[in-house]
Amino acid sequence: MAVRHYTLDFTLSTPVDSASVVPGLVSICHEQEMTETIHDTNGHGYLATFIGKNGRLVILRVHSHGLVTIDLQCHEDDNIAQLDNLLNALEKKLKVLLNGNITRIKRLPALVRGAKVDRYWPTADGRLMEYDIDEVVYEEDSAYQNIKILHSRQYGNILVLDGDVNLAESDLAYTQAITGNGRENYTGKEVLILGGGDGGILAELVKQKPKMVTMVEIDQKVIDGCKMHMRRTCGNTLDNLKGDCYQILIEDCVPLLKKYVQEGRTFDYVINDLTAIPISTAPEEDSTWEFLRLILDLSIRVLHPEGKYFTQGNSVNLKEALSLYEEQLGKLSCPVDFRKEVVCVPSYLEQWVFYTAWKK
Repeated sequence: MAVRHYTLDFTLSTPVDSASVVPGLVSICHEQEMTETIHDTNGHGYLATFIGKNGRLVILRVHSHGLVTIDLQCHEDDNIAQLDNLLNALEKKLKVLLNGNITRIKRLPALVRGAKVDRYWPTADGRLMEYDIDEVVYEEDSAYQNIKILHSRQYGNILVLDGDVNLAESDLAYTQAITGNGRENYTGKEVLILGGGDGGILAELVKQKPKMVTMVEIDQKVIDGCKMHMRRTCGNTLDNLKGDCYQILIEDCVPLLKKYVQEGRTFDYVINDLTAIPISTAPEEDSTWEFLRLILDLSIRVLHPEGKYFTQGNSVNLKEALSLYEEQLGKLSCPVDFRKEVVCVPSYLEQWVFYTAWKK
């Protein structure tokens, strides 16, 4: 059973003596037939917990630096109207007790912890976001990752890999950005997609009648899930591993890229949809950076002299990681120029950076 966690905060202009605040709040909790326990804070304000017969828990803290916090935890099926009444009573009482000393009151929506459907996912820069997710429509553990497809009332189905939001059916902006935002003509061209198991890039490219698109995806289970539950993104392109102008190879792209390098094969476009730039800024200690550098170097080596390389970066807020990636672009075996642009991807709830690179 899930737990609902409510918070109510009062920021004060000056610290307050707990003796002037606590009795009035305690009386409200006693009216709720809650048992009080006072805790020793070693001189750091006042802390008490109140436990009700129905499993409700109230944590009252009067901080010594001018902050009063109230936390209320209860079972998910508790009476919401009663909980609102309790919080309203505590808020009303504190407004009277702290009259003239309040600079801000903040009451957040309840955080639901331990629910069957997880609605909370972090942004790339560590901020917590709550999605309107109401159903897990697909979940599998492959040899490579945990795969979830979650339904959002706002964004449609969302592909989540190892806890990382990858793409929602609402995110055409991502697909457009990683393919050049309409500035490129793919007709009659040879294209290599690295990753892309959701099928979004492939579905958009085949509309332009390329000569051949080769998509290399290591995880069949990603394709299996997406062709069933992400059809607004992939259409019918994942139904078959081969089409008139595309082929899907289920394999590791690294050996294949090395093979293409040895054969001297080149592509007009290479689109890297494998992974975002790592958040870590210690590339010598992070194997993801090593993998990224390898893919980047091999991709540029199989790029036609007049070709273009597209990839995602990461959140616009991760400036240090993005700068480090741009340093890597200057260390490739083949010199490149690049440009970047910032795009709002709906389900990411943050601005996202995309890169285009080409041989000098």
